[in-house]
Amino acid sequence: MRIRIVIWGVTAALLFLLIGLLNLEIIHGVRYRELGKKNCLRLVPQPGSRGRIFDRQAEVIAESALSYDLMVLPQDALQREKIISSASRILGISVEELQRVFKNNYLSASVPVPLARNISVKNAIALAELKGDLPAIIVQPNPLRHYPHGKAGAHVLGYVSEIDRWRLTKLKDYGYKTKDIVGFGGVEEKYDYYLRQEEGGVSFEVDHRGRLIRTLGFKPPVNGKDIRLTLDIRIQKICEESLRGRRGSVVMMDPYTGEVLAMASSPGFDPGVFAQKNNAEIARLFKNPNSLMVNRAISSAYPAGSVFKMVVAAAGLEHKKINANTSFVCSGGMRVGKSEFKCWSTHGEQNLLAAITHSCNVFFYKTGLLAGAQAIHDYALKFGFARMTSFELPYETPGFVPSPLWRKLNRFKNWYDGDTANLSIGQGEVLVTPLQVARMTAVLANGGYLVDPYIVKFIDGKDVSRYHERSEKVNLKKNTIEKIREGMRSAVSDPTGTANALSGLGLAIAGKTGTAQAPPGQPHAWFCGFFPYESPRFVICVLLEHGGPGHISSVMAKEIIQEMLKQGLI
Repeated sequence: MRIRIVIWGVTAALLFLLIGLLNLEIIHGVRYRELGKKNCLRLVPQPGSRGRIFDRQAEVIAESALSYDLMVLPQDALQREKIISSASRILGISVEELQRVFKNNYLSASVPVPLARNISVKNAIALAELKGDLPAIIVQPNPLRHYPHGKAGAHVLGYVSEIDRWRLTKLKDYGYKTKDIVGFGGVEEKYDYYLRQEEGGVSFEVDHRGRLIRTLGFKPPVNGKDIRLTLDIRIQKICEESLRGRRGSVVMMDPYTGEVLAMASSPGFDPGVFAQKNNAEIARLFKNPNSLMVNRAISSAYPAGSVFKMVVAAAGLEHKKINANTSFVCSGGMRVGKSEFKCWSTHGEQNLLAAITHSCNVFFYKTGLLAGAQAIHDYALKFGFARMTSFELPYETPGFVPSPLWRKLNRFKNWYDGDTANLSIGQGEVLVTPLQVARMTAVLANGGYLVDPYIVKFIDGKDVSRYHERSEKVNLKKNTIEKIREGMRSAVSDPTGTANALSGLGLAIAGKTGTAQAPPGQPHAWFCGFFPYESPRFVICVLLEHGGPGHISSVMAKEIIQEMLKQGLI
């Protein structure tokens, strides 16, 4: 009986093994054979070059500079130690440090381990010469993002870094994967799909212990597409130099097409820091209280101050509440309800031309009260405020212009004449961006068309500007535009004009200053204008955060235009 039980047990065990063998060989045999083949194959990736970015003159402002990485196949311990010893001598890095790097980067016996990144060409050649005796050494070219002009245009360009979890979640269906280098901010982020390269690599066969047997093939990497901007790096540098040491923004654009010629934001940052993976410097950039990474031209909204008076003038003229001959007496202020609303000076009798020339608050208080808050709000929308400009770069803010209806629906409060007086000089809840102010100024420069600003002109050699060059008729009377333009010209040419600092350049300029109250600090200083006056080619907007009176921004605008004249850019 016992022998029979043993026989049945052995038979059952053999039957179980036979079934398992049949399962492995027949049922799942194909799958396991494929897995076995894959386990014998390894791929050393070779990245392509990210697409270059040019300015309007075909000057390179972002490119991929070739650097080299030292890697080692880790399966042969003796060979590995020789490589580390030789690398230490050539690179000037201690053996202990290289061993620590090897340990931190080690994944498996068959995966190459990075020992040193961004090594010089000279050192790369010296290390490559060791391959004859030490085949486990790999010197791999690695394109590294390089910005030839340093900080210039940093907020427009953006920077590149390793993909984060949020972007990976959004983009994984488009071929993005962990550890990919992608764009953050500016053109690098918005057009990452075009700029990003396609990875290639070398495949090779290894044995069951992960040792190299032979090279099987090579797939060349595919470089990203080049992009050409409307930006003029020469003007960009002039604008950024003028802002040095100050917080603010300068925007310059073509009033007819909307091409952005310069978009400076200060303080700035060096995008090369991210390419070099300087973690200490990166942490410092993000912790800086001055918000170095914010593009103030599109992502920060400010009280408009007196640059908003052109909107009020248009509303008053279009609704026939005032005309060119309408005049009000400025005695330094006026009472609205129970509150006293002041002017920055005592101007006496002022018509529209004089009121724009001297930026008389009293004239615009009275014009605003005659036109009404809703009309001012509606004309602000016509001039492009309180909505996106359709600019391509990410993180644009729409700003805000209040209205009586909005106040009633959202705050459950009434609108008073004092609110209209505040709105009439661009104060209260009004918030605008420098790009929006430049766009408003372009309406007056080009004869009444609201253009969409843009900054990318060519992608991979194809002109894409036709997709951006859109404009809408603002439907202002010709006389309305002419009278406001005359006032802006007088603000520069008249010795008592608020923008008179811009006179004497040998160039006819029209402009308007703004002093936007921003307690508890100094007011924000604004200037917007266009030139040459008769045939405008440039619109400029200057904002200085807590810069003081608007006169300060007009002085900066003069410095920029003066330097452009000196360099023959006008």
